[in-house]
Amino acid sequence: MHKGIYIAVSGAVIKQNQLEIIAQNLANSNSIGYKREYITFIDYLIKEINNNSDDKIMTNINKIYYDFSVGEFIKTGKPLDIAIEGSGFIALEGNLYSRRGDLKVDGNGFLVNFSGHKVLGKRGFIEVGKNKVPDISKDGKVYIDGNMIDELKIVDFERYDILSKKDSGLFFSKDGGKESKANILVGFLESSNVSPVKEMISMIETLRDFESYQKAIQIFDESINKIVNEIARL
Repeated sequence: MHKGIYIAVSGAVIKQNQLEIIAQNLANSNSIGYKREYITFIDYLIKEINNNSDDKIMTNINKIYYDFSVGEFIKTGKPLDIAIEGSGFIALEGNLYSRRGDLKVDGNGFLVNFSGHKVLGKRGFIEVGKNKVPDISKDGKVYIDGNMIDELKIVDFERYDILSKKDSGLFFSKDGGKESKANILVGFLESSNVSPVKEMISMIETLRDFESYQKAIQIFDESINKIVNEIARL
């Protein structure tokens, strides 16, 4: 079988994966704190794989990356909604980190994120008490009845590629990061950094590429069938 068909198939598979990522970005364009995903590619020669003289280039997925640029800030006016003005992440239990700041107080009186993970302060988990609504200052200090009980642990990382993505806008890292000096906007949430218009344009371009690869596969397939049939008649 002609090696060209493998090149076309590898291109089609990559474009299909790219379409899935774009679709995921579009589906989360209104998700609080969502960070856009994108993939990078790596090219290699066929002869490097099967040790022959062919120099056809194949492409494969190299890595999935995340765009950590800051989204727009949405004013909610709620005292437990916070947004980080600048770089940094809210530290949560279990080595988890997030930009999503719609916090709440759970049934045991602990400050938690939207999915129930406890928020870390500089003294540990932040316990505000049952039926209490804490006040949070722009420097991250947490107050109950005018008394400071702790300070939000906001951290940043020198390299974001050490962060692995989990569900619901959460990221995991064994590296504890370093303290961030970013301000806290209280009564605001950070929106997704996905641009629906740009993603739609990217989807159209990627779909065209995918269709081109499909057409190439069809041409190779028809050529192979023609050769096989002609040989059979000899």
